[in-house]
Amino acid sequence: MSERLLTGDRSALAKGITLAENMDKRREELLRVIAPHTGRSHILGVTGSPGVGKSTLVGALAKSLRLSSHRVGILAIDPSSPFTGGAFLGDRVRLRGLESDPGVYARSMATRAFQGGLCRAAWDTIRLIEAAGFDTVIIETVGVGQAEWGIKDLADTTLVVLAPGAGDSVQALKAGIMEIADIFVVNKSDLEGARQTRAEVESVLSMRRDEDWSLPVQAVIASDGRGVTELIRHISKHRAFLHSEGRWAKKRHQRWKSELRTAVLLELQARLGDLEGTPVSEQAFLGLVSGRLTTADAVKHIIQSLQF
Repeated sequence: MSERLLTGDRSALAKGITLAENMDKRREELLRVIAPHTGRSHILGVTGSPGVGKSTLVGALAKSLRLSSHRVGILAIDPSSPFTGGAFLGDRVRLRGLESDPGVYARSMATRAFQGGLCRAAWDTIRLIEAAGFDTVIIETVGVGQAEWGIKDLADTTLVVLAPGAGDSVQALKAGIMEIADIFVVNKSDLEGARQTRAEVESVLSMRRDEDWSLPVQAVIASDGRGVTELIRHISKHRAFLHSEGRWAKKRHQRWKSELRTAVLLELQARLGDLEGTPVSEQAFLGLVSGRLTTADAVKHIIQSLQF
């Protein structure tokens, strides 16, 4: 599978991502083999509130990047279905007009209750897409709010997408969203209030000081591609900025630390789940109920029982 994947075989890539999504043990050897062929792609994050047009923008970005012969991989993270656990949306939304283009690959993936607007398999999936020869990987997060900023640790360049008339500019002025953006995008800029939305964001940005990167605010109409070429220029400038003064390496180190922290937490959660209903957890629970143990004592009791 790894040999086929490294030649760009889409079937092998799809199977590899399925292994990653299902946390199949076979993925570990696959990722080990392809590791030398990863880490060179530009990871572009697209985030924002539901309804701002993220999926349409992702499709427009892919079309524009293909004009410059970029190979584009797309990981679209969608809300989980309460019935099947799968993603609500499909790849077709992002691939209109690109369905037969071999230089574009898209995969939808459900959050499955993962926090931060991402999904558990995002890090592994990026590596697989990179190894298959895609030089740009676009990560579209599930519709996020102020506190869901996991994309900042995953992407090299993060676009925060806003839309007029939805209160998004007010949200953008709050620290949770303001601090994750490398580029602000005002989509649906043909609608009433678009100029005001852009002016509000630019007004707040003008008060920032001592910033190495000057945050641009780009108006687009993703549905017909207007403004997307200018947005690509901003993205290219940010990539060049990252490649100066060691910022690219620093960004990658930040990603690896975030991935390691997430993997450790997931492993701990799994082990704690295995303890449910065991004598260890029951003893801690009964001790807490009877008053013999404080919550801190009960936690220590459980943690000490974990096998490391």
